[in-house]
This record gives sequence, structure tokens and C-alpha cells, in this order.
Amino acid sequence: MKIIVDADACPKGALAQCFRLGERYGIELYTVANYHHQIESPRHIVVDGDSQAADMKIANLSAAGDLVVTQDWGLAALILGKGAQCLHPNGRRYQTETIGFLLEEREAKARLRRSGGRTKGPKKREPQADERFGRVLEEMILEGVQANKETSE
Repeated sequence: MKIIVDADACPKGALAQCFRLGERYGIELYTVANYHHQIESPRHIVVDGDSQAADMKIANLSAAGDLVVTQDWGLAALILGKGAQCLHPNGRRYQTETIGFLLEEREAKARLRRSGGRTKGPKKREPQADERFGRVLEEMILEGVQANKETSE
């Protein structure tokens, strides 16, 4: 198991929780971002400025059993399809059963914007979001550790 963070848009508090919990449980943590971002990480992977470069690197780096942190619903769908776990920086787990709905919603909003309509942006990040993210991330790590134990026995 490894933790891979889509660091292009990951809030600092969530990234700090990833480092803290990765270290606590001895899990390798990779951050991936384009060269426009300055990320302090021992395993940081820099990609070019293409809008999908970080997503493609993360998709290629991930494998079943890994844990990926991203805000990108399309990337989350790819990750879930590979048998990895996926978590939004606000602490919401992406689920195979609901990812199709999220992708349909994203497409509907994009169509609306292309036709001149407006959509709301994300809500302002609340101070409790980092704590919630840390709790859910730790739960997911423990589930992954347990699953790895069960498959190796």
C-alpha cells in the first residue's frame, strides 16, 4: 500500500495529515504536481504543465490496494476501477456505486457552463475539514492494512 496525493489542488492541512499518518503507519507517500507548484515532499514527482499530466501520472503510479487523495472525480473513477481506494480532501470517500452519478453531474454542469450558464463553486473550506479528513484517512489506512494482512495469510 502507498498513499498518492494529487498535490496540485490539495489543501495544506489535508496534505499535512497525509504526511503525519503515512509516517505513523510506515506507508510510502508520493505527491504529484506540475512544475508550477512547490511541494516539500521526499517522494515528490514533478510533471509538466499539461492539465491532465498529474492525473495520468497518478493513474499510472497507482495499483490495487493503494490510497489516492484527489479532488478530481474523473481521476477518482480511474483509481476505483484499478481497485484502489480514493478520498476527497474534504474527507468524503469516493465509492464505486456513486462515482457514475458524480461524473454525470460534472458533465451536466460543464454543459450548462458551455451554454453560458453559471454554477456555484466549492464551499469555503471549514477549519474542521482537516480533522475530518484525517479521521477518514486513518480509517481507510487501517482498512487497507487489515486487507493486506488477510490476503497475505
